[in-house]
Amino acid sequence: MARRPAVPEAAQRVEVSLRVNGEPRRLTVDTRSSVLDVLREQLDLTGSKKGCDHGQCGACTVLLDGRRVNSCLALAVAHDGAEITTVEGLATDGELHPLQTAFVAHDGFQCGYCTSGQICSGIGVIEEARRGWPSAVTEASAAGSDGETAGPVVLDGAEIRERMSGNLCRCGAYPGIVAAIEETAR
Repeated sequence: MARRPAVPEAAQRVEVSLRVNGEPRRLTVDTRSSVLDVLREQLDLTGSKKGCDHGQCGACTVLLDGRRVNSCLALAVAHDGAEITTVEGLATDGELHPLQTAFVAHDGFQCGYCTSGQICSGIGVIEEARRGWPSAVTEASAAGSDGETAGPVVLDGAEIRERMSGNLCRCGAYPGIVAAIEETAR
């Protein structure tokens, strides 16, 4: 098996600018670093968890330019200039985000490992529905030819479960998670 020539260390690091939780950040990152690794290892934002590191569990979900993404799959260099919101950036003036408050009220967590990803994903779900983006269970009659619905999608239990299916909870706190998202969406 032929070995590839080593890439010089300088060629593996580049500068990126990110806006993380409202703060501009200029960082030098390894070109192979995921957004998750940059958040956790360079910015000490450990709310987003490394669960599977394969985009299968959703524990690392953050909002990137307002859309939910598995940060373990997103290369930091590909998102130069992006706005990233983590669970640490959801509170405003010391007040929890309404979805965070609803998670507490509905026992939407047990061990808490997946909670930050669940909450960030839930915020993304609410915004997707508000914009009228259909899911696999959205009534076919509501979807327009442009792939959007005529108006906001009602987030009932089936819609929420479908849209949140990429976020796993080993403890099984799903009833509380669905209730918290449903309440917040109203």
